[in-house]
Amino acid sequence: MRPISDTQLARLRTIFVAPIAVPAGFPSPAQDYYNGPIDLNEHLIVDPTATFIVRVAGDSMIGAGIYDGDEVIVDRSLTAGDGSVVVAILDGELTLKRIRRGRDGRVRLQSENPAYPDIEIPEFASLEVWGVVTRCLHHVV
Repeated sequence: MRPISDTQLARLRTIFVAPIAVPAGFPSPAQDYYNGPIDLNEHLIVDPTATFIVRVAGDSMIGAGIYDGDEVIVDRSLTAGDGSVVVAILDGELTLKRIRRGRDGRVRLQSENPAYPDIEIPEFASLEVWGVVTRCLHHVV
C-alpha cells in the first residue's frame, strides 16, 4: 500500500454536483430545495494534511464491512484506541486489523474474519500504528 498520489488527492477534492435526487425510502420534504455542490472533504476528512486513502487487499476484515478492493480513509493524526481499525506495520509488513489491548496490557491485532487468527504481538516485535481508519469506501457492483 502506498500513500495517495497528488492526482488521486485532486480527484478526491473535486466538488461533485448531484444532478438529481434518487429516492430510497420516504422522500424528504427538503429534497427539492438543495441543489448545491457537495464537498466530500467536509463530510469524510477531518485533517486533510494527515489523511490518506489506501486500497484494501484481502478478506480478513469482512466482518467489519471492509472487503477486498475497497478503499479506506486513514487519518495519521488520530490516536488508536482499543477497538480501532488501523493500518499497522508489524515487523516491516503492513496490515489492516482491529487493535485490541488486553487487561494485561498486551496488544493483539484482531481479524474480522473467523478464517484468520488474531495476531498476538510478541514481546520484541516491532509494531507501529501507521494510521486509524475513519471510513471505508465500499465498491458496489
